[in-house]
Amino acid sequence: MKLIISYILSYIESIGRYFMLIFDSLRFPNKIKIFHRLTMREIYDLGVNSLGLVAFLSLFMGAVLAIQMYQNFKGAAMPIPDYYVSYATKVVLVLEFSSTIICIILAGKVGSFIASSIGTMRATEQIDALEVMGVNSPNFLILPKIIASLLFYPILFMISVIMGVGGGHLVGFVTGQWSTIDFIEGLQLPFNPWFYSYSIIKMEVFAFVIATIPAYFGYYVEGGSLEVGRSSTTAVVWTCVVIIVLNLVLTQLLLI
Repeated sequence: MKLIISYILSYIESIGRYFMLIFDSLRFPNKIKIFHRLTMREIYDLGVNSLGLVAFLSLFMGAVLAIQMYQNFKGAAMPIPDYYVSYATKVVLVLEFSSTIICIILAGKVGSFIASSIGTMRATEQIDALEVMGVNSPNFLILPKIIASLLFYPILFMISVIMGVGGGHLVGFVTGQWSTIDFIEGLQLPFNPWFYSYSIIKMEVFAFVIATIPAYFGYYVEGGSLEVGRSSTTAVVWTCVVIIVLNLVLTQLLLI
């Protein structure tokens, strides 16, 4: 019983430290020029460097989704027109894959990078040096990552949807299972515009989570390189867990 209580208190303490760290990081930066340069660098590191991975995964997942939809519709009791293949593929991409699944993948790629980079700075006492110089280290290290993620992740969402739809069209063109005309007709079927807003809202929330939770684990790491590696792994795990839980919460709140 005491062990369970100690674990609960430890988690409560960690949550409190996390929100205190975020509060410190969200203060207005002192030097705008330096902050702007840091933000541009983070946009490249956290966003632009992920373009290739997001495009590649979305292209092939769009193709796989289209094939699966076609086979399911083909085996249905009642005949379903081929143009529903592209419509169903678009719905799955917009509602779940390009917002949630892509963010879980980015949590592994970007989250580990954030946790390891900040953790290395902590292990080599660079963060202590910033504090000695009077620099607000959470603001200096974390806020540019938050801004960069919030700005660039909606772009990744749009690229993922476009590449996924393109992958579905490409596999149909190569295999001849459905025609280009049917695929384009399905894309033009009525689609609730709120679904795009819902997915972008999710993407923004997940972007904040990906930028802050790994930063927290890296900022408070204790020890050397081995602890930095463990902290990176823990950060990725907890980021994915929080994304999955928030996905359920946001879906319930936004799609009721």
